[in-house]
Amino acid sequence: MQEFFHMGGYAQWVWPVYGLAAVALVGMLVSTRRTLKSREREFENLKANRKGAP
Repeated sequence: MQEFFHMGGYAQWVWPVYGLAAVALVGMLVSTRRTLKSREREFENLKANRKGAP
């Protein structure tokens, strides 16, 4: 197990890159969810305004 975490001597470069990738993925997830919620609200507003129109 120790050898796995040591990554054959490359751990000092590999683990930070894994961390950066995880941060980027979480950031993309948060951004996507915010955009989705915003678009859903916009869609609901458009539907509500359309019902009142002739």
